[in-house]
Amino acid sequence: MILLAAMACAMLTATAQDSYIVKTNNVKPTAKVNPTGTAAVEETPAEDPNEPQNFVTKNFKYRSMCDWQEGMKFMVIPEKYDLIVNTFHDAATGKEVGNGKLRHHIMIYKNHTVGANGREHVNFVCQDDSRSYYFELPLGSFDDYCYGKLGVPTLAYLDDVDKARELLIGQTLITRQPIFYIDTQYEGDGCEEVRIAENTEVVVKAIGVGTRKFPVKIIVEDPKTGKQFFQNVVLSRTNNGMRDEELIMDNKKFVFLNSFDVLTGTDVVSEDFRQYIGKTIFTKFATEMVSKGDGRIRNVKVPRLMEFVIDDITPISGSKYVTMTLTEGESRRIYSKDVTFVNVEVTGDRDVKREDYFGYIFGLGEGKLRNSTPETRAMIRQGRAAVGMTDEEVELALGEPDEILQANNGRMDWIYKRSKKLLIIQFNNLRKVINVKTQ
Repeated sequence: MILLAAMACAMLTATAQDSYIVKTNNVKPTAKVNPTGTAAVEETPAEDPNEPQNFVTKNFKYRSMCDWQEGMKFMVIPEKYDLIVNTFHDAATGKEVGNGKLRHHIMIYKNHTVGANGREHVNFVCQDDSRSYYFELPLGSFDDYCYGKLGVPTLAYLDDVDKARELLIGQTLITRQPIFYIDTQYEGDGCEEVRIAENTEVVVKAIGVGTRKFPVKIIVEDPKTGKQFFQNVVLSRTNNGMRDEELIMDNKKFVFLNSFDVLTGTDVVSEDFRQYIGKTIFTKFATEMVSKGDGRIRNVKVPRLMEFVIDDITPISGSKYVTMTLTEGESRRIYSKDVTFVNVEVTGDRDVKREDYFGYIFGLGEGKLRNSTPETRAMIRQGRAAVGMTDEEVELALGEPDEILQANNGRMDWIYKRSKKLLIIQFNNLRKVINVKTQ
Protein backbone atom coordinates (compact mmCIF):
# COMPACT_ATOMS: atom_id res chain seq x y z
CA MET A 1 0.00 0.00 0.00
CA ILE A 2 2.87 2.37 0.81
CA LEU A 3 4.40 1.68 -2.60
CA LEU A 4 1.13 2.34 -4.41
CA ALA A 5 0.55 5.56 -2.51
CA ALA A 6 4.02 6.79 -3.33
CA MET A 7 3.53 6.12 -7.02
CA ALA A 8 0.65 8.59 -7.07
CA CYS A 9 3.28 11.32 -7.20
CA ALA A 10 4.47 9.75 -10.48
CA MET A 11 8.14 9.77 -9.51
CA LEU A 12 10.97 7.25 -9.81
CA THR A 13 13.26 5.33 -7.49
CA ALA A 14 16.84 6.54 -7.89
CA THR A 15 19.32 3.95 -9.09
CA ALA A 16 23.06 4.58 -9.14
CA GLN A 17 23.60 3.14 -12.61
CA ASP A 18 20.94 5.21 -14.34
CA SER A 19 21.51 8.87 -15.23
CA TYR A 20 17.88 9.17 -16.29
CA ILE A 21 16.84 9.37 -12.62
CA VAL A 22 17.21 12.96 -11.39
CA LYS A 23 16.18 14.68 -8.13
CA THR A 24 15.79 18.23 -6.86
CA ASN A 25 18.60 19.41 -4.57
CA ASN A 26 16.53 19.47 -1.37
CA VAL A 27 16.88 15.68 -0.92
CA LYS A 28 20.17 13.89 -0.24
CA PRO A 29 21.35 10.39 -1.18
CA THR A 30 22.69 7.71 1.13
CA ALA A 31 26.43 7.11 1.25
CA LYS A 32 26.13 4.46 -1.48
CA VAL A 33 24.73 6.90 -4.02
CA ASN A 34 26.40 9.76 -5.88
CA PRO A 35 26.72 12.39 -3.07
CA THR A 36 25.97 15.37 -5.27
CA GLY A 37 22.24 14.87 -4.87
CA THR A 38 21.63 15.26 -8.59
CA ALA A 39 22.31 13.03 -11.55
CA ALA A 40 25.30 13.72 -13.72
CA VAL A 41 24.50 16.04 -16.59
CA GLU A 42 26.58 17.68 -19.28
CA GLU A 43 28.27 20.84 -18.05
CA THR A 44 28.35 22.53 -21.43
CA PRO A 45 25.02 24.22 -22.22
CA ALA A 46 23.32 23.02 -25.36
CA GLU A 47 23.07 25.31 -28.34
CA ASP A 48 20.06 27.57 -28.40
CA PRO A 49 17.11 26.38 -30.51
CA ASN A 50 16.85 28.40 -33.69
CA GLU A 51 13.18 29.10 -33.11
CA PRO A 52 12.54 28.93 -29.36
CA GLN A 53 8.85 29.79 -29.58
CA ASN A 54 8.36 26.74 -31.83
CA PHE A 55 10.43 24.59 -29.50
CA VAL A 56 8.07 21.63 -29.23
CA THR A 57 6.74 21.46 -32.78
CA LYS A 58 10.19 22.04 -34.24
CA ASN A 59 12.12 19.49 -32.19
CA PHE A 60 9.74 16.82 -30.91
CA LYS A 61 7.90 14.92 -33.62
CA TYR A 62 5.06 12.62 -32.62
CA ARG A 63 5.74 9.05 -33.73
CA SER A 64 2.81 6.66 -33.90
CA MET A 65 3.66 2.99 -33.56
CA CYS A 66 3.27 2.75 -37.34
CA ASP A 67 6.38 4.92 -37.68
CA TRP A 68 8.57 3.42 -34.94
CA GLN A 69 12.10 2.68 -36.06
CA GLU A 70 14.63 0.21 -34.74
CA GLY A 71 16.75 1.71 -31.96
CA MET A 72 14.07 3.90 -30.36
CA LYS A 73 14.57 3.89 -26.56
CA PHE A 74 12.00 3.56 -23.80
CA MET A 75 12.09 3.02 -20.03
CA VAL A 76 9.72 0.75 -18.14
CA ILE A 77 7.75 2.96 -15.75
CA PRO A 78 4.90 0.94 -14.22
CA GLU A 79 1.84 2.62 -12.76
CA LYS A 80 -0.61 1.09 -10.27
CA TYR A 81 -2.48 -0.99 -12.81
CA ASP A 82 0.78 -2.21 -14.37
CA LEU A 83 1.81 -3.85 -11.08
CA ILE A 84 -1.14 -6.21 -11.49
CA VAL A 85 -1.27 -6.74 -15.26
CA ASN A 86 2.07 -7.64 -16.83
CA THR A 87 3.18 -6.03 -20.09
CA PHE A 88 6.07 -8.12 -21.41
CA HIS A 89 6.94 -11.71 -22.21
CA ASP A 90 10.46 -13.13 -22.17
CA ALA A 91 11.15 -13.96 -25.83
CA ALA A 92 13.28 -16.99 -24.92
CA THR A 93 10.68 -18.68 -22.71
CA GLY A 94 7.40 -17.06 -23.76
CA LYS A 95 6.57 -16.49 -20.09
CA GLU A 96 5.22 -13.23 -18.69
CA VAL A 97 7.65 -11.01 -16.80
CA GLY A 98 6.49 -8.83 -13.92
CA ASN A 99 6.61 -5.09 -14.55
CA GLY A 100 8.11 -4.61 -11.10
CA LYS A 101 11.09 -6.74 -12.11
CA LEU A 102 11.64 -4.67 -15.26
CA ARG A 103 11.06 -1.31 -13.59
CA HIS A 104 13.54 1.32 -14.80
CA HIS A 105 14.98 -1.06 -17.37
CA ILE A 106 15.65 0.48 -20.78
CA MET A 107 13.95 -1.20 -23.72
CA ILE A 108 15.22 -0.72 -27.27
CA TYR A 109 12.66 -1.25 -30.03
CA LYS A 110 13.48 -3.84 -32.71
CA ASN A 111 10.46 -4.61 -34.88
CA HIS A 112 7.07 -6.29 -34.89
CA THR A 113 6.45 -9.91 -35.89
CA VAL A 114 3.70 -12.52 -35.77
CA GLY A 115 4.03 -15.03 -32.93
CA ALA A 116 3.41 -18.77 -33.07
CA ASN A 117 -0.11 -18.21 -31.72
CA GLY A 118 -0.91 -15.87 -34.62
CA ARG A 119 -0.84 -12.70 -32.51
CA GLU A 120 1.38 -9.74 -33.32
CA HIS A 121 4.44 -9.12 -31.14
CA VAL A 122 6.18 -5.78 -30.61
CA ASN A 123 9.80 -6.75 -29.97
CA PHE A 124 12.46 -5.13 -27.77
CA VAL A 125 15.96 -5.80 -26.49
CA CYS A 126 16.58 -4.79 -22.88
CA GLN A 127 19.69 -2.63 -22.54
CA ASP A 128 20.15 -3.64 -18.89
CA ASP A 129 20.12 -7.44 -19.15
CA SER A 130 20.59 -7.94 -22.94
CA ARG A 131 17.53 -10.21 -23.06
CA SER A 132 14.77 -10.02 -25.67
CA TYR A 133 11.19 -9.24 -24.68
CA TYR A 134 7.93 -8.69 -26.53
CA PHE A 135 4.56 -7.06 -25.97
CA GLU A 136 1.71 -9.11 -27.41
CA LEU A 137 -1.06 -7.08 -29.01
CA PRO A 138 -4.38 -7.88 -27.36
CA LEU A 139 -6.40 -7.97 -30.58
CA GLY A 140 -6.09 -7.47 -34.32
CA SER A 141 -3.15 -6.78 -36.57
CA PHE A 142 -0.27 -4.41 -35.94
CA ASP A 143 -1.55 -2.10 -38.70
CA ASP A 144 -4.92 -1.82 -36.98
CA TYR A 145 -3.43 -1.30 -33.53
CA CYS A 146 -0.71 1.16 -34.44
CA TYR A 147 -3.07 3.87 -35.69
CA GLY A 148 -4.46 4.40 -32.20
CA LYS A 149 -2.65 6.06 -29.33
CA LEU A 150 -2.72 3.09 -26.93
CA GLY A 151 0.92 2.21 -27.60
CA VAL A 152 2.86 -0.19 -25.36
CA PRO A 153 1.92 0.12 -21.67
CA THR A 154 4.55 1.21 -19.10
CA LEU A 155 7.05 2.58 -21.66
CA ALA A 156 8.25 6.19 -21.31
CA TYR A 157 9.86 7.54 -24.50
CA LEU A 158 13.51 8.29 -23.73
CA ASP A 159 14.41 9.95 -27.02
CA ASP A 160 12.35 12.93 -25.84
CA VAL A 161 14.46 13.04 -22.67
CA ASP A 162 17.72 12.92 -24.62
CA LYS A 163 16.59 15.65 -27.03
CA ALA A 164 15.38 17.87 -24.19
CA ARG A 165 18.77 17.49 -22.48
CA GLU A 166 20.54 18.48 -25.67
CA LEU A 167 18.43 21.60 -26.13
CA LEU A 168 17.55 22.80 -22.64
CA ILE A 169 20.31 22.08 -20.10
CA GLY A 170 21.59 25.48 -18.91
CA GLN A 171 18.84 27.41 -20.69
CA THR A 172 16.64 30.06 -19.08
CA LEU A 173 12.89 29.42 -19.00
CA ILE A 174 9.91 31.35 -17.66
CA THR A 175 7.27 29.64 -15.54
CA ARG A 176 3.81 29.88 -17.09
CA GLN A 177 1.66 28.44 -14.29
CA PRO A 178 2.04 28.19 -10.49
CA ILE A 179 2.05 24.45 -9.64
CA PHE A 180 5.33 22.53 -9.58
CA TYR A 181 6.90 19.80 -7.42
CA ILE A 182 9.91 19.03 -5.25
CA ASP A 183 11.28 15.61 -4.33
CA THR A 184 10.90 14.46 -0.73
CA GLN A 185 12.87 11.20 -1.06
CA TYR A 186 16.13 10.54 -2.83
CA GLU A 187 15.70 6.77 -3.01
CA GLY A 188 11.93 6.74 -3.20
CA ASP A 189 8.95 8.16 -5.01
CA GLY A 190 7.95 10.91 -2.63
CA CYS A 191 7.28 14.43 -3.84
CA GLU A 192 5.14 17.36 -2.82
CA GLU A 193 3.47 20.24 -4.58
CA VAL A 194 4.92 23.75 -4.35
CA ARG A 195 3.61 27.10 -5.56
CA ILE A 196 5.83 29.25 -7.78
CA ALA A 197 5.01 32.74 -8.99
CA GLU A 198 4.14 32.85 -12.68
CA ASN A 199 6.69 34.49 -14.99
CA THR A 200 9.60 33.51 -12.73
CA GLU A 201 12.87 33.18 -14.64
CA VAL A 202 14.49 29.81 -13.93
CA VAL A 203 17.51 27.89 -15.22
CA VAL A 204 17.32 24.23 -16.30
CA LYS A 205 19.65 22.23 -14.04
CA ALA A 206 18.86 18.59 -14.87
CA ILE A 207 16.56 16.55 -17.11
CA GLY A 208 15.61 12.92 -16.58
CA VAL A 209 12.74 10.53 -17.01
CA GLY A 210 9.35 11.28 -15.48
CA THR A 211 6.42 8.96 -16.12
CA ARG A 212 4.98 7.16 -19.12
CA LYS A 213 2.31 9.85 -19.58
CA PHE A 214 4.70 12.75 -18.96
CA PRO A 215 8.13 11.30 -19.75
CA VAL A 216 10.42 14.33 -19.40
CA LYS A 217 11.26 15.47 -15.87
CA ILE A 218 12.67 19.00 -16.00
CA ILE A 219 14.42 20.27 -12.86
CA VAL A 220 14.84 24.05 -12.79
CA GLU A 221 16.35 26.46 -10.28
CA ASP A 222 15.40 29.99 -9.34
CA PRO A 223 18.81 31.74 -9.48
CA LYS A 224 17.66 34.37 -6.98
CA THR A 225 16.80 31.89 -4.23
CA GLY A 226 18.66 28.73 -5.24
CA LYS A 227 15.41 26.79 -4.86
CA GLN A 228 14.93 23.87 -7.23
CA PHE A 229 11.63 22.36 -8.36
CA PHE A 230 10.45 20.23 -11.26
CA GLN A 231 7.69 19.43 -13.68
CA ASN A 232 7.06 16.19 -15.56
CA VAL A 233 6.00 17.22 -19.06
CA VAL A 234 4.88 15.74 -22.35
CA LEU A 235 6.67 16.86 -25.51
CA SER A 236 6.21 14.70 -28.62
CA ARG A 237 3.37 12.64 -27.04
CA THR A 238 4.97 9.49 -28.47
CA ASN A 239 3.56 6.41 -26.67
CA ASN A 240 2.24 8.46 -23.74
CA GLY A 241 -1.06 6.58 -24.07
CA MET A 242 -3.21 9.69 -23.69
CA ARG A 243 -5.84 11.12 -25.97
CA ASP A 244 -5.57 14.80 -26.76
CA GLU A 245 -8.70 15.63 -24.77
CA GLU A 246 -7.08 14.12 -21.66
CA LEU A 247 -4.38 16.81 -21.71
CA ILE A 248 -6.73 19.45 -20.35
CA MET A 249 -8.04 20.50 -16.92
CA ASP A 250 -5.74 19.01 -14.22
CA ASN A 251 -3.34 17.57 -16.81
CA LYS A 252 -2.97 20.80 -18.74
CA LYS A 253 0.03 21.90 -16.68
CA PHE A 254 1.98 18.81 -17.78
CA VAL A 255 2.11 20.06 -21.39
CA PHE A 256 5.52 21.72 -21.78
CA LEU A 257 4.28 25.03 -23.20
CA ASN A 258 1.73 25.32 -20.42
CA SER A 259 4.44 25.09 -17.74
CA PHE A 260 7.38 26.86 -19.37
CA ASP A 261 8.22 29.45 -21.97
CA VAL A 262 11.62 29.38 -23.64
CA LEU A 263 13.62 32.57 -23.09
CA THR A 264 16.56 33.09 -25.42
CA GLY A 265 17.99 36.54 -26.02
CA THR A 266 15.25 38.91 -27.16
CA ASP A 267 13.08 36.23 -28.76
CA VAL A 268 10.35 36.25 -26.14
CA VAL A 269 6.63 36.17 -26.71
CA SER A 270 5.18 39.58 -25.91
CA GLU A 271 2.87 39.86 -22.91
CA ASP A 272 0.28 41.24 -25.34
CA PHE A 273 0.16 37.88 -27.10
CA ARG A 274 0.86 35.50 -24.20
CA GLN A 275 -2.81 35.52 -23.19
CA TYR A 276 -3.74 33.79 -26.46
CA ILE A 277 -1.30 30.87 -26.19
CA GLY A 278 -3.10 27.64 -25.31
CA LYS A 279 -6.47 29.04 -26.40
CA THR A 280 -8.81 27.07 -28.65
CA ILE A 281 -9.94 28.93 -31.77
CA PHE A 282 -11.79 28.13 -34.99
CA THR A 283 -11.77 29.54 -38.51
CA LYS A 284 -14.70 31.80 -39.40
CA PHE A 285 -13.74 31.70 -43.07
CA ALA A 286 -11.67 29.49 -45.36
CA THR A 287 -8.11 30.78 -45.27
CA GLU A 288 -4.61 29.99 -46.52
CA MET A 289 -2.16 28.43 -44.06
CA VAL A 290 1.17 26.65 -44.11
CA SER A 291 0.88 22.96 -43.24
CA LYS A 292 3.75 21.06 -41.65
CA GLY A 293 3.74 17.26 -41.59
CA ASP A 294 5.43 14.13 -42.90
CA GLY A 295 8.60 16.13 -43.46
CA ARG A 296 6.84 18.48 -45.89
CA ILE A 297 5.73 22.10 -45.85
CA ARG A 298 2.75 23.07 -48.01
CA ASN A 299 0.46 26.02 -48.57
CA VAL A 300 -3.06 24.71 -48.04
CA LYS A 301 -6.59 26.07 -48.02
CA VAL A 302 -8.13 25.47 -44.59
CA PRO A 303 -11.94 25.36 -44.57
CA ARG A 304 -14.20 27.28 -42.18
CA LEU A 305 -15.03 25.89 -38.73
CA MET A 306 -11.70 24.11 -38.37
CA GLU A 307 -10.59 23.97 -34.73
CA PHE A 308 -7.05 24.78 -33.55
CA VAL A 309 -5.05 25.32 -30.37
CA ILE A 310 -2.58 28.21 -30.41
CA ASP A 311 0.86 26.79 -29.56
CA ASP A 312 2.91 29.90 -30.11
CA ILE A 313 2.95 33.49 -31.37
CA THR A 314 6.19 34.90 -32.78
CA PRO A 315 6.44 38.61 -33.67
CA ILE A 316 7.82 39.32 -37.15
CA SER A 317 10.61 41.85 -36.76
CA GLY A 318 9.85 45.31 -38.15
CA SER A 319 6.26 44.38 -38.90
CA LYS A 320 2.77 44.61 -37.41
CA TYR A 321 2.34 40.90 -38.11
CA VAL A 322 3.03 37.80 -36.04
CA THR A 323 3.40 34.14 -36.97
CA MET A 324 0.96 31.89 -35.16
CA THR A 325 1.80 28.20 -34.72
CA LEU A 326 -1.36 26.13 -34.47
CA THR A 327 -2.23 22.50 -33.77
CA GLU A 328 -5.37 21.30 -35.54
CA GLY A 329 -7.78 19.86 -33.00
CA GLU A 330 -8.61 16.56 -34.66
CA SER A 331 -5.65 15.50 -36.79
CA ARG A 332 -2.95 17.12 -34.57
CA ARG A 333 -1.27 18.45 -37.71
CA ILE A 334 0.81 21.59 -37.29
CA TYR A 335 -0.06 24.77 -39.19
CA SER A 336 1.25 28.33 -39.21
CA LYS A 337 -0.44 31.56 -40.20
CA ASP A 338 0.78 35.17 -40.36
CA VAL A 339 -1.82 37.47 -38.83
CA THR A 340 -2.08 40.91 -37.30
CA PHE A 341 -3.87 42.02 -34.16
CA VAL A 342 -4.37 45.47 -35.67
CA ASN A 343 -8.02 45.92 -36.70
CA VAL A 344 -7.91 47.94 -39.91
CA GLU A 345 -11.64 48.70 -39.69
CA VAL A 346 -11.04 50.49 -36.38
CA THR A 347 -7.61 52.02 -36.97
CA GLY A 348 -7.76 52.69 -40.72
CA ASP A 349 -4.20 51.37 -40.87
CA ARG A 350 -3.15 50.99 -44.53
CA ASP A 351 -0.25 48.70 -43.67
CA VAL A 352 -2.51 45.76 -42.86
CA LYS A 353 -5.34 43.92 -44.61
CA ARG A 354 -8.72 43.11 -43.13
CA GLU A 355 -8.33 39.48 -44.24
CA ASP A 356 -5.18 39.18 -42.10
CA TYR A 357 -6.80 40.46 -38.89
CA PHE A 358 -6.95 37.79 -36.19
CA GLY A 359 -10.46 38.73 -35.10
CA TYR A 360 -11.73 38.56 -38.69
CA ILE A 361 -10.31 35.12 -39.44
CA PHE A 362 -10.72 33.39 -36.08
CA GLY A 363 -13.29 33.06 -33.35
CA LEU A 364 -12.49 32.01 -29.79
CA GLY A 365 -13.83 28.67 -28.65
CA GLU A 366 -14.43 25.27 -30.18
CA GLY A 367 -15.52 24.91 -33.77
CA LYS A 368 -17.38 21.97 -35.26
CA LEU A 369 -15.75 19.52 -37.64
CA ARG A 370 -18.27 20.31 -40.33
CA ASN A 371 -20.91 17.52 -40.41
CA SER A 372 -18.77 14.68 -39.10
CA THR A 373 -20.33 12.24 -36.66
CA PRO A 374 -18.90 11.71 -33.15
CA GLU A 375 -17.75 8.26 -34.30
CA THR A 376 -15.87 9.78 -37.25
CA ARG A 377 -14.28 12.42 -35.03
CA ALA A 378 -13.12 9.65 -32.70
CA MET A 379 -11.53 7.85 -35.66
CA ILE A 380 -9.80 11.06 -36.71
CA ARG A 381 -8.38 11.53 -33.21
CA GLN A 382 -7.01 7.99 -33.40
CA GLY A 383 -5.44 8.63 -36.80
CA ARG A 384 -7.58 6.02 -38.56
CA ALA A 385 -9.60 5.92 -41.76
CA ALA A 386 -12.84 3.97 -42.25
CA VAL A 387 -15.45 3.25 -44.89
CA GLY A 388 -17.86 6.16 -45.31
CA MET A 389 -15.39 8.91 -44.41
CA THR A 390 -14.87 11.80 -46.83
CA ASP A 391 -11.52 12.62 -48.38
CA GLU A 392 -11.35 15.71 -46.16
CA GLU A 393 -11.86 13.60 -43.03
CA VAL A 394 -9.21 11.12 -44.17
CA GLU A 395 -6.73 13.94 -44.66
CA LEU A 396 -7.44 15.19 -41.15
CA ALA A 397 -6.85 11.70 -39.78
CA LEU A 398 -3.82 10.61 -41.81
CA GLY A 399 -2.41 13.74 -43.41
CA GLU A 400 -1.85 14.19 -47.12
CA PRO A 401 -1.18 10.94 -49.03
CA ASP A 402 2.21 10.08 -50.45
CA GLU A 403 0.60 9.26 -53.79
CA ILE A 404 -2.81 9.58 -55.47
CA LEU A 405 -3.95 7.24 -58.25
CA GLN A 406 -6.89 8.71 -60.19
CA ALA A 407 -9.27 6.64 -62.38
CA ASN A 408 -11.37 7.97 -65.30
CA ASN A 409 -14.65 7.13 -63.55
CA GLY A 410 -13.86 9.47 -60.68
CA ARG A 411 -12.62 6.79 -58.32
CA MET A 412 -9.22 7.22 -56.74
CA ASP A 413 -6.74 5.55 -54.40
CA TRP A 414 -4.77 7.41 -51.73
CA ILE A 415 -1.53 5.63 -50.87
CA TYR A 416 0.37 6.06 -47.59
CA LYS A 417 3.78 4.49 -47.06
CA ARG A 418 3.90 2.76 -43.65
CA SER A 419 7.20 1.13 -42.67
CA LYS A 420 7.23 -2.09 -44.76
CA LYS A 421 3.63 -1.86 -46.01
CA LEU A 422 1.37 0.43 -47.99
CA LEU A 423 -1.90 1.74 -46.61
CA ILE A 424 -4.40 2.20 -49.45
CA ILE A 425 -7.58 4.23 -49.07
CA GLN A 426 -10.03 3.75 -51.94
CA PHE A 427 -12.67 6.39 -52.75
CA ASN A 428 -15.74 6.32 -54.96
CA ASN A 429 -16.68 9.12 -57.35
CA LEU A 430 -18.39 10.94 -54.46
CA ARG A 431 -15.02 11.14 -52.68
CA LYS A 432 -16.11 8.81 -49.92
CA VAL A 433 -14.09 5.84 -48.66
CA ILE A 434 -15.26 2.48 -49.97
CA ASN A 435 -12.29 0.35 -48.85
CA VAL A 436 -9.23 0.49 -46.57
CA LYS A 437 -6.50 -2.08 -47.09
CA THR A 438 -2.79 -2.73 -46.66
CA GLN A 439 -0.41 -4.54 -48.92
